[in-house]
Order: sequence, then C-alpha cells, then structure tokens
Amino acid sequence: MTPSYNQPLGGNTMPRFGGPATMMRLPSAESAAGLDAAFIGIPMDIGTSNRPGTRLGPRQIRDESRMIRPYNMGTGAAPFERMQVADIGDVPINTFDLKKSCTIITDHYREVLTHNTIPLTLGGDHTLTWPILRAMRDKYGPVALIHVDAHSDTNEHMFGEAEAHGTPFRRAWEDGCLQNDKVFQIGLRGTGYGPDDFNWGRDKGWTVVQAEDCWHKSMKPLMEQVRAKVGDAPCYLTYDIDSLDPAFAPGTGTIEAGGLTTIQGLEIIRGCAGLNLVGCDLVEVSPPYDLTGNTAMIAANFLYEMLCVLPNPRK
Repeated sequence: MTPSYNQPLGGNTMPRFGGPATMMRLPSAESAAGLDAAFIGIPMDIGTSNRPGTRLGPRQIRDESRMIRPYNMGTGAAPFERMQVADIGDVPINTFDLKKSCTIITDHYREVLTHNTIPLTLGGDHTLTWPILRAMRDKYGPVALIHVDAHSDTNEHMFGEAEAHGTPFRRAWEDGCLQNDKVFQIGLRGTGYGPDDFNWGRDKGWTVVQAEDCWHKSMKPLMEQVRAKVGDAPCYLTYDIDSLDPAFAPGTGTIEAGGLTTIQGLEIIRGCAGLNLVGCDLVEVSPPYDLTGNTAMIAANFLYEMLCVLPNPRK
C-alpha cells in the first residue's frame, strides 16, 4: 500500500493568496511526531548587531512560499511523494533574553530530534544556528558543516557578549559540535579588522572559500569536493541570505558587495544531494528592508530546495 503524505495546498483548490499561512501552505502540526522533515520558525533578531527585523523573517518567508509548487522542474525532485512533512510553527523564544533564548532553542530541537525528524529552520538571526548545533551534537555527535555566508561569524565576542549573530561558529567549535576537517565556509567577503577574521577557521582545519574565488564560476566543481570530503558524515547546512549579492537579496541586516548569485546558491544547495543532511537553516531575512519581497521569496525557494535534497527516509 502506497503511504499517504501531506501535500501543499494547490493553487487550483484555493487561490495562492488564500489558505493557511504555513510554509508552502502545508498542514500544520503540534509536534514533529511522525514527520520525516519539519519546517520550524525562530522569530528572533535580538542577536543582531546592525539592522534589525529578522524576527519577522519566518512569517514573511512563509507568505512568499505560497507560489512554490510540489514538483521541482529543475531536478525532478518530488519531496512530498517520499516524505511526511509539516510546518510545526515557531520556537517560543524569550525576546528579552538572548542567553535564555539559546537554551530554549537547544531544548526545542532536542525534542524534535527525538522523533528522527530533519528540521528545516526559517530564521531569525544567525545566532540561532549555535543552539541548534548543540542539539545536533547531542543526537549525532560532532557534525560536518556547510556554512554559506558573507561573514565568518567566528568573532570571540561582540560588545563583550559571547552570544550574538557574529559568534555562533566559534561557540559551536568550543562546544565540540563540529568535525573540523569537514567544515566549509563559502562566500565570505567584504571588509574586516584583520586577516584573522577569515583565518581563524582555516587555523582550525576548516575550508574557507572566499567570494572572490566564486566569481564568474559554477559551484558544481566545489560541491563535488565538498561531497567527497564530507562523505557519509552527518552534515548540517546553514545558509545566510546575505551570502547573496544585495542586487538579489537586499532584505537583510548586513549586506556586502560582490556576493553570490541565486544560480550559485541553487548549485550549492542542489550540490548537497547525496549527503547525510541532518538539518538545514535559512537565516537573516529582514522584511523591513525587503520592499519587493524578493529576498523572502528567494529564501522560501532555497528552503524548498533544501527539502528536495534531504536523504530518503524510506530507504
């Protein structure tokens, strides 16, 4: 008997501007129980150092996801034919206490992972990846990491604070969350305070691919190298929308010139097919600076592409 999986609400059943305000207009669920993958929002911007607004990101991403259809014409992926997926709402952070919010996030994801569900997270500022990685470590041990971003996010502190959107990967390293020989940072660029801004990760054995090394190139050869090095290790994908050039994604807090194109972003995500992905996130969408909705629309499509490359749970 063929299993029956949740399906997004179709545009010929309900107009795209109507229906539930969930990711892709999927059914909502109260928990991850019985789900192979789950969309989760973290409406947070209290770790942000520049322009705020990412607390509104999950809601806007969901809204802009309403035009995404279930079949991927580019890759042939049909995720809703092989996985049970739902939107399980938002993590109830404490918007006045970042440290407490990080604890709340870790505890929330530990519960999600007890169901062997793969979380796909709608951010929210990039602080959130560190507490998620703590939950991943507790479930899988140290994980491989593909980090796509304009910034390395390896600051020791920001204004004396250890928790901020510029520190998550130093904290994750300190907490033993990462397999250092299987960490890739892609798209880093812009100005800094010195070479250690990017070299800190290199000194730990990470592979750092600056944006200049991506200009005018396909990302397919790079992703072949990533897949070969990561192998079958549990792998987490974190995608900061500011990795894209602001011509494509202006709706974010810390834009940098000379970024990736949307085509390169798709090549990176699609290049994760075959990896043992245990979780993904898309962070730093700030709707107040996204006047056309394009940034959130790209984010929604990238999250769908992440769903498309998740390992088949039925094998």
